[in-house]
Amino acid sequence: MLIDTHCHLFMKPLCGDIDGVLKRAARKGVSAIIVPAVETSSWNEVAELSEYPAVFPALGLHPWFAEEKLDTGVLRELLVETGSVAVGEIGLDYKIDNPDRTTQITVFRLQLDLAAELGLPVILHCRGAFDEMLSILSEKRYNGRLTGVVHAFTRGRQLADRFLGLGFYLAFGGALTRPRAKRARSSAAEVPLRKILLETDAPSIGMDGVEAEHMEPAHIARIAESLALLRGISLAEVTFETSRNAEELFGI
Repeated sequence: MLIDTHCHLFMKPLCGDIDGVLKRAARKGVSAIIVPAVETSSWNEVAELSEYPAVFPALGLHPWFAEEKLDTGVLRELLVETGSVAVGEIGLDYKIDNPDRTTQITVFRLQLDLAAELGLPVILHCRGAFDEMLSILSEKRYNGRLTGVVHAFTRGRQLADRFLGLGFYLAFGGALTRPRAKRARSSAAEVPLRKILLETDAPSIGMDGVEAEHMEPAHIARIAESLALLRGISLAEVTFETSRNAEELFGI
């Protein structure tokens, strides 16, 4: 069975047809969906979705919303109460000017501290800030105390190895279906399968022939097929290995 390790089910248009989305996913062999929050207002929405047996919550504050008031006490309580499988989606995004970098780093560190305290993995968003993020994750206070996944990874092998060296996983999505996404496809073909997760990031990122707003967890099957072709292995092996990776990382 496949696992979609990153899908925002609380966002439109997915939230308008949750039952349908889950049924279509199940028909494609999807047994679990991890749903990361982004802003504080989505924490309760994600918590409510976790009532579905196939849905597993992750709570955190996305760097785009780092200016929102982050009450780590509230977040800690909700992470425990909801049985969240990760702190996420969190990270750094230097492709935007606001929130500023200092604010993003402060919020990022607070959530890394919380993840380390609770023994939870982190789901990382990163754009234009890989050196900064790796520097923070390499600090003594985190090194060896944190694990997690870099979601929507589309970069080359050299950067991939730096995250792998810290014990992190890499999640690949719709880019694997795009012939022109050469860096992502090359990395997915070369990095250890033992460290690969699959995701759709629906409805935020599309794939070849499918626009972002039409993406849903059922499409993880096609992403898995692309990975199998890139690596020259069977779909069954990709399904087994990536699902085992997700189960071990998130404890599901």
